[in-house]
Amino acid sequence: MLDRAPQQRPPGLAGTLRERAGPLVFTTLAVAIAAAAGSVFEAMREPEPIVAGPGVTRHYMLGERAADLTGGPGDTPVFELVGKEPGATVMVLGGTHPQEIGGMLAAVLMVENVTVKKGRLLIVPQANRSGFGHTDPMEAHLHSFEIDTPGGPRWFRVGMRLTNPADQWPDPDIFVHAPSGEGMVGHEVRNLNRVHPGRANRWLTSRVSAALTGLASESDIVFDLHEAQPEYPVINMMVVHERAFETAATAVAALQARRIPMGLAASPKNLHGLSHREFGDFTKAEAMLAETANPAMGRFRGRTGTDLVVEGRDSGYEKAALLNRLFVKFDHNGWPLRVRVARHIATVEEVVNAWNELHPDNTIELENIPPYKDVSQKGLGMFLRPPPAARS
Repeated sequence: MLDRAPQQRPPGLAGTLRERAGPLVFTTLAVAIAAAAGSVFEAMREPEPIVAGPGVTRHYMLGERAADLTGGPGDTPVFELVGKEPGATVMVLGGTHPQEIGGMLAAVLMVENVTVKKGRLLIVPQANRSGFGHTDPMEAHLHSFEIDTPGGPRWFRVGMRLTNPADQWPDPDIFVHAPSGEGMVGHEVRNLNRVHPGRANRWLTSRVSAALTGLASESDIVFDLHEAQPEYPVINMMVVHERAFETAATAVAALQARRIPMGLAASPKNLHGLSHREFGDFTKAEAMLAETANPAMGRFRGRTGTDLVVEGRDSGYEKAALLNRLFVKFDHNGWPLRVRVARHIATVEEVVNAWNELHPDNTIELENIPPYKDVSQKGLGMFLRPPPAARS
């Protein structure tokens, strides 16, 4: 006799509900997590406030110079400070690489404090604004940080060196720079400091570059403010186009006399896409880039918290310094943000002084520049305007 498989009874209502409960709970949790994550990402689009100081004569968006950027993720504030007398034009870029926050904050302090007696100063604190809308994946970076001021805390974003992939995607396997034809790894297509001089009819980062190149073409000096990890050899240094070398060398000598160590390097002629090369080649401006030490960007760091991002302290870097693995000194004092910002501002100040010395017939006179000693010792909050409104 053949054995027959036992017949299964229908599960009934209770069994059916149990079978369906698992997928339903899982789906509900997935939707809740996605909604929560989405709200975090959407909040990163909120622009941090930059307060126009008394020297700002005009404030507009970069989209005014390039209509296809208007209202989009590449549109970014431009602050113009014009003196009563005509003179030279200086352009200062911060936030080309958004996680290099010392450059961005140096530009912000200049916007909120400096006045121009003669000439014209253009400041773009967030050159790649799209990059402020995300952070480096898998690096556990802060989304934002705060600086205390007498009028209340001011908050700023950390960001990431590349344009947000939500705004420009996909990356090619190989990025071919135009017009040089130099090949680079694909993600550099989203690196603002690899796509200069840009093209007005291409992808987002290239269009931003083209608009900035237009501003640079109106300038006598272009200064791009950056930061680098302490283990990077090009640090506490200016990299300059060959036409800018005399001005930069004069400025470096003045900085050294003020006991502010600063190196000087020539822009490599065969390394393309960088501001110190392309702005010098494609505009009349003397193009320069400056680097300060940011331990929050490096490989030897520990937890990336406020103590590291703002105060610049990290025990891992203290150990690396003892092993001679760094290109700057690093002790328990670290490299505070206030010192890095003070260095950038002092560098711009001395470059302007050098330009005026070498070009007496076309000078620019800046006033109320935050002093190096005061910024580095008293802190950034003493030179930031009160917050315009409470953060939402």
